[in-house]
Formats: sequence, structure tokens, C-alpha cells
Amino acid sequence: MRRAARQMWRPRLSRLGELGRRALRRVQSTLRGRRSHIVYHRGYEVPIPGIPLDPLRAQRVVAYLLDEGFLQLRDLTTPIPASLDNISLVHTPEYLERLDRPDTMTSVLGFSTSTDAWQRWIDVQRLMTGGTIQATRLALKTGCVAVNLGGGLHHAGPDRGAGFCVINDVAVAVARLQYRGFRERVLVVDLDIHDGNGTRAAFSEDSSVHTFSVHNETWDDSSAVQDTQIALGADVTDEDYLGVIEKELPAIITRFRPGLIIYVAGVDPAHDDGLGDWRISEQGLLTRDRLVYRLAREERQLPLVVVLGGGYGDHAWRYSARFFAWLFSGREVNPREDIDAIVRRFRRIESEESGRAQGGEESDWKLSQDDLMLDLGRTVDTRLFGHYTKHGLELQLERLGILNQIRARGFTSPTLVLDSISELGQTARLFGDADRTELLMELRARRDRTALPDMELLYVEWLLLQNPRRDFTVARPRLPGQGMPGLGLLREVVALLVVVCEQAGLDGIMFVPAHYYMAALGRRHLRFIRAEDSAIYEAMRAVLGDLDLATATQAIESGRLINPDTGQPVLWHTPKMILPVSRRLASLYKEKGETAKASGAAEGPYRLSDYV
Repeated sequence: MRRAARQMWRPRLSRLGELGRRALRRVQSTLRGRRSHIVYHRGYEVPIPGIPLDPLRAQRVVAYLLDEGFLQLRDLTTPIPASLDNISLVHTPEYLERLDRPDTMTSVLGFSTSTDAWQRWIDVQRLMTGGTIQATRLALKTGCVAVNLGGGLHHAGPDRGAGFCVINDVAVAVARLQYRGFRERVLVVDLDIHDGNGTRAAFSEDSSVHTFSVHNETWDDSSAVQDTQIALGADVTDEDYLGVIEKELPAIITRFRPGLIIYVAGVDPAHDDGLGDWRISEQGLLTRDRLVYRLAREERQLPLVVVLGGGYGDHAWRYSARFFAWLFSGREVNPREDIDAIVRRFRRIESEESGRAQGGEESDWKLSQDDLMLDLGRTVDTRLFGHYTKHGLELQLERLGILNQIRARGFTSPTLVLDSISELGQTARLFGDADRTELLMELRARRDRTALPDMELLYVEWLLLQNPRRDFTVARPRLPGQGMPGLGLLREVVALLVVVCEQAGLDGIMFVPAHYYMAALGRRHLRFIRAEDSAIYEAMRAVLGDLDLATATQAIESGRLINPDTGQPVLWHTPKMILPVSRRLASLYKEKGETAKASGAAEGPYRLSDYV
């Protein structure tokens, strides 16, 4: 009977669609109750040029978990910065006084930066340390799992900082517990690829704290009365890594009998990490995380605190999001962030800011009507798309995190310039410096009422995204029309344009791809206006589909794609494509039978990030 019921319901559930599945996960989460808490603050998003961290890593994790229904707002907690009283329980007064000195900055970061940037870095680490304190409080209060989407600053010792780490959040959180009378033993499981040397030094003479670190290289010769140091060298695989953890960690937990486990869940062991030298797969990282969870929670029901730890590059957030999605749902997923996901993230930020403003709370990013909207009394409109002043657009770029991502690429003073209106539209340029010598983005666009009947579109005449500090490589070769390598923010800029259309009441975005690869990269979200253009593109893709994107584009540009009927080269014909934004335009294309097949960027031997 149960089997028959399952067979009856399975096809009905399959027809719920993605929105239905997300809603179902939210209901299941509510019925199941909290398994975990997450500590997060927008203040974690501080870029420091020279540190290859994704400044939006935590935000992207939270957005994915909320978007997919794995997390509810009630599971989120906001921290406050750690007090100097708590920080001084670990770090010496002499070291804290030295934080104002340039030589301290250089020893921690490995390079010099501005005083303002250094102060922001200290402030964000105080905030993350407050997050780890909050996570330990929640874990001990509830007996469950508490995650801080920051922290893991394990290189900072009592009298020094190192490896980007100024304040050791884990050590401060443990020392605070001890100061307040916590008498049980604490096990720090540090599986970041780098040595947890600072935490080990902080508890070198404390037998109630055991530091367990599996890393590539040991940073110093220090030891503690309770510590395990395992250096595996370079090029470590899943088998080696998991084998060591499975062999050593259960025995340590059995012997040491901790009352609290703090897990530094760094994802820099990943095979594609920007700083790591290991070859751990995505599945290997999740298996590692599940092993720590099983030993702490399923076998012993111990309070467990998880901190984010290291992870460098654009993909680092995905490994953490996969672990936390499993933590909340028990399901293995494969997180991805396409333009649709970024748009939803941007919309959530807009909604939060709007809610704060309507609730009477002051917001640093509150946009006034004069900042955004068209003044109908003016005879000359100098606003971008008749909607944004320079100030309003810059605020959007700031609060949606795009300028922070620019700063993280080393451009410390992004400067926005808007040109006046012309017959070709209006132009926005973003430079990486105040002197306007490094052009990063150039957008020329206008409102268009002629392409589709009764529809008003944002017609993007020109979009340039480039990084003048990067070089072309074999993996990322020069493509036709490229003068410099891409900036890596195409998805975010397109998502911004979608939000712009929604705020300006436009129906969609129109774009004319000048080359084949541009159409291929955008095909997942863009629709051809004319059916014949879609047919020509699909015919090209059928012939060129086995080639990588650069080779396929070059074949067309050089005239090597031949029409067998005429013997003539088939050239790229610059068709018009649109991205529907309004419901009525999306419905129109749905009625036409246009489908958003994930060709090009989602399939094939290349990735969107390789070329943008």
C-alpha cells in the first residue's frame, strides 16, 4: 500500500517544478525544526586588495541556502564585534598595541596597504570573532550545530599575526568560555589546508584544549601539551586525506572526551583552490565534513561549532554551501550560481534595504527619489536610462557588492563616470583608479520601443568588461573583439541590468552579440527575437559543438565554416537577442515555444567564468 502511494504521488511531486520543490523544502525544514544555526553579518564582506578571498563568499552561501529553501530567516543570527576585553584573553597587550604599526601590517598580510584598508581588515576580524563567540554560545545553549560564516583565523598567535589573520577567533571564543567558567574539554578540528599554528600556540600549555590539524606544511616547530600535527605535503588526493582523518580523529575523540568541538571547515584543500596545492574533489570535501559531523553529533551528541576557514577563488562558496545544505536537509546538492540566482540575490538585498527604510531604520544605502527617478520637469535628461543619477547607480553598485568585487581584484578606487545622452544612448564607464587610466567597464545603452510591439526594452549597444592587469593564457585565450582579458563579472552586471529594468519598468534587455561566443555564453538566458536567427545558431552549434568556445569562434571568424550547398563561408550575422524581465514578455516567448535550453555556457567543454 505504501509503495502504491509513493508511486501515485511521485509523478505529482515531479510536476511541482523548481518553485514547488523549494517551498516543499521550507515546509520540511519547519516540520523538522532547527538542526543548525547560522551566524552571519553583511559586514563580513570587506575586500582587501592582495588577499585572494571572494568578499561575497558568505553572502553567496546565505543567498543559496535561502533561495533553495534549505535555510529560513529564523535560523540566521547577527553577531556584534568582539570586545577588546575578550580579545585580550588571548592576545598580549604588546601585540594589540603593535597593530597600529606598518611593520605589523606587512608581517600579517605579506604586503603593505592603506591605513584605512588595514583598519577595515581589523574591524572585520573583530566582527568575525564576535560571530564565533555567538556560535559557541548557540551550540552550548541548544546542544546542536552552530555555523559562523566567517572566522577560522587560525594563524594569529598570542603575540603575532600571520597569513592574513590578525585575531584568532577560535582561541578567543574558547578563552572566553573558560573565563566564564566552562570546565569541559574543547577539541579544535582544523582541516584547512594550512597549519593551525596560531591556535596551537594559544593553548600550548592548556591540557583542556586539543588542537588537531591536518595540513600540507607545518608552519613552525611549536607544540602543545595536547595537539596533533599531521603534515601531508603537496598533491594530496581524497584517499590519502580521508584515510588519515578516519584513522586519527575517532581515536582522539574517544581518548580526549571533549565537551565541545570546534571545526575549522576550510575548503582550500579543493583541487581548484587559488592558493592550495591539494587535489581534493568536491565529493571528498563533503565526505570529510560529514565524517566530522557524524563523529561529533551522531555518535556522541556533542555541541559542534563550524567556522568557515580558508577558501580562495570564485568557487570556494560552493563547497561550503554544499555542506551546509546537507546539514539542514540531509540531501546532497550541487550548488551553482547562474544569472537567475544572482538576480534573486540582488532582489533580496533590495527588499531588505527597502524594508529597513520603510520601517524607519536609517540605511547607509537608502536611495532617494531624486537619486533614482526621472524628474519629468526637466527638459534635458542626463540620467542613465532616464532613471539613475551617477550617485544612484554608484549606490546600486555598492550595496549589491559589485564594487567590493572590483576592489577585491586590486582596484582600490573604482570611479564611475556617466556621459550625457546622445543618439546612440548613454554611456557609463567604471575605472579602477581615481585618475581614470584603467578602464574596467563600459556600458552604452538606451531605452527602445521599436524592436517589439508594445514593449519597452533596455537596448545594450555596447558592453565591455576587462581587466587591464591580467594577461591572456592558454586556458583563457584571446577571443575575437577582446583587447584585454575579461573582468569576471559578466553575470553580476547582467543581473544588475535585470534589476535596473525592474526598477525602471522595462520589459527586458536587448543585446546584439557581435561574435558567436557571445551568443553561446548568453544562450541560457537570452532568446533570439527572430525564429530564423535561432535556427541558424542551432545549425552552427550542431556543427561546432565538439569544439571549445575559442576554437569554434575562430573557425567562423576565419571563414572555415562552409555551407556545403554553396561552398561559401558561413559568417556570423549579429542577430538580436533579448532577456525577458517582465511577466508579459516572458509569457510571450513561452507562448512562442522558445525554450531556455542550457546550451553553450552550461554544456560544452568551457565555462562562462573562463571568458568573462
